[in-house]
Amino acid sequence: MPRPDAEALDNAGHELAARAVRLLAVREHSVQELRRKLRRKRGPDSADDAAIEAVLEDLQHDGLLSEARFVEAFVRSRLGRGQGPAKIRAGLIERGVARELVDDALGQLDQDGDFWGDRARDAETRRFGAAPPADRADWAKRARFLSSRGFGPEVIYRTLGEQPV
Repeated sequence: MPRPDAEALDNAGHELAARAVRLLAVREHSVQELRRKLRRKRGPDSADDAAIEAVLEDLQHDGLLSEARFVEAFVRSRLGRGQGPAKIRAGLIERGVARELVDDALGQLDQDGDFWGDRARDAETRRFGAAPPADRADWAKRARFLSSRGFGPEVIYRTLGEQPV
C-alpha cells in the first residue's frame, strides 16, 4: 500500500497534468510559461515543484508540449499583428525560449530577400495608407510607429525612403 505522501503526490501530479493539458488545448505554451501557470495554483513546496517538473517532462516526452511548436505559433501570431524581428525576439526570450531556437526561427524567415521589409511595408500601409510620407513630421511619425513594432533602422529607411526636406 503506498504511503499517504506518495498517494497525495500522485493525485497532485494527475491534477497538474489535467490542468496543463487544458492550458495546452487553448494554445501552445513555452515550458517556462506552463511552469509559471502551474506554480501559480500550487504552493512553494518542493514536492509541488518536483510534481510540476515531472508533468512538464512527461508532456514533452509525449509531444504535447513543444518549444519548437510554440515558437512557430508565436512567430506566426506576431507576424499577423505586423510585428518586426526585435519585438518577436524579445517576446520569445521573455517566455523563456532558448536564444538558439529564437535565432533559428527568425533566421529562417529572412532567407527570401526582403522579408522584414515586406512586413514593414504591410504594417505601414495598414496604418497610414499607400500614400508616401507627406513631410518630415509624417515620415518621423511612421518611423516611430515601425520602430515601436520592432523593425530596425535599416528596414525603416528601406521602407520609408529618405526623409523629405
